[in-house]
Amino acid sequence: MAFVQRSSSTATCSPSVSRESTISNGSSGRRKKPPSTTSRIIKRRGDAHKMYAAPPSEDGPKKQPATREEMIDFLRSGCKPKEKWRIGTEHEKFGFSLTDNSRMPYAVIDYVLSGLVERHGWTPLNEKCPVVGSCTNADGTIRTLNIIGATKNGMNVTLEPGGQFELSGAPLDTLHATVEEARTHIKQVCELAAEKGYGFAGIGFDPKHSVEEIPMMPKGRYNIMKNYMPKVGTTGLDMMFRTCTIQVNVDFSSEADMVKKFQTSLALQPLATALFANSPFKDGKDCNMCSLRSDVWKDTDNDRCGTLQWAFDDNFGFEKYAEYMMDVPMYFIYRNGGYIDVTGLSFRDFMAGKLKILPGEKPTIDDWEQHLTTSFPEVRLKKYIEMRGADGGSEEMITALSAFWIGILYDEKSLDDAWSICKNWTSEERDWLRNDVTTNGLRSTFKDGTTCLDLCRKCVQLAEDGLKNRNLGEEKYLAPLWNIVNTEKSQADVLRERLHNDWNGDATMAFKATQYKA
Repeated sequence: MAFVQRSSSTATCSPSVSRESTISNGSSGRRKKPPSTTSRIIKRRGDAHKMYAAPPSEDGPKKQPATREEMIDFLRSGCKPKEKWRIGTEHEKFGFSLTDNSRMPYAVIDYVLSGLVERHGWTPLNEKCPVVGSCTNADGTIRTLNIIGATKNGMNVTLEPGGQFELSGAPLDTLHATVEEARTHIKQVCELAAEKGYGFAGIGFDPKHSVEEIPMMPKGRYNIMKNYMPKVGTTGLDMMFRTCTIQVNVDFSSEADMVKKFQTSLALQPLATALFANSPFKDGKDCNMCSLRSDVWKDTDNDRCGTLQWAFDDNFGFEKYAEYMMDVPMYFIYRNGGYIDVTGLSFRDFMAGKLKILPGEKPTIDDWEQHLTTSFPEVRLKKYIEMRGADGGSEEMITALSAFWIGILYDEKSLDDAWSICKNWTSEERDWLRNDVTTNGLRSTFKDGTTCLDLCRKCVQLAEDGLKNRNLGEEKYLAPLWNIVNTEKSQADVLRERLHNDWNGDATMAFKATQYKA
């Protein structure tokens, strides 16, 4: 999910205390990545992708290297009083042809992004063409820049490698504002795409196309990523090109509040995967999964994914998370208007000034901010906490995800009750649930005969209780989740029924079945 710019506020956490430790990600089958033997600089402008923060500014004097303590305090600076807590919602969607279901090419994406700029007042985000002379206009003339995103009023539209269209929403006060933001965005992009015979679908995994059939966006670093992913896992290219997700970002008031929210949401994240499961198809067929999107993360890159079992240790906090990130291998460093490929190299070597490609240089706080976006656990910490367990879905489900987590995490009693559900789970039990829900969804079984559905019903009720305590009438946005637990059918279950009852086994029908409406 793309980096979301959030307003700063005075931190309310206590100063950090130095403590040396080394963290592993707690997942089995951990791979060691070979150091990259080549390095290339990727010239780019104004880019924001789910793996990276926005490029640091080069204006003014060069920033000084950041100390270890400053890196920890960067996370700590996200603390803010409850009255300043906001809701940040992100959602991706597949563009597809209304005639043959082929994925949206860059020429149409260019048209949609340019339409946002010209008709709706967005500011373009441009990037230099990866190869001089490789980009042409509709009339055949050569151009030097591609539009690869747009920004407006705290919102950002960005592109995933296969052209998945993402809105990273502004930090908003209420779920009512989230609904309005999503509706406005979906209406605008659907109207623009329709002018070229295309639509957008809300589903978690491309139901038809192979990686080779999907056009790659003209962003220089994607060639590097496409070459790197197969070296560290078997499903990284599927993640890049064939998945879509919904996320919500939440705030915290203190280190203790962060820890409680992080641990509770990490343990319960499989419930969101089950409730929002919406990726049962692959290559035009039933793949016998409820959330194939979630499943591909299991072998994307074990050095930067996983269940983070160490996050449930008694000494978990900002420092321990920072130590984990210092052990995550690097992707890029931004220097002189471009990105240097340092895939697989050690961030700790960078901190010690021992990178051969940049001898003597040490990371600035901007380098650290970028690096924080290059791990992909189910819950991720920056200056806020990201909930990353849900499949892409319908417009109603976009707001339902925010409603689910805001109701639980922003209400003290609901958070306490949610923690009481999972606080005694063992690491084996947490791993079991996370792994099983990708296949069985709501039907996953847990200890003592409890099912995932039972746990989901309890947590949807906690979310409703928490939203009612906000006294804003936001609990109505949980209606899609109540329908799921009452019917015992997720979006994936409904799609699978339609595959066998209505579509004669043709999973490509899912594109139009999940199409957003203008």
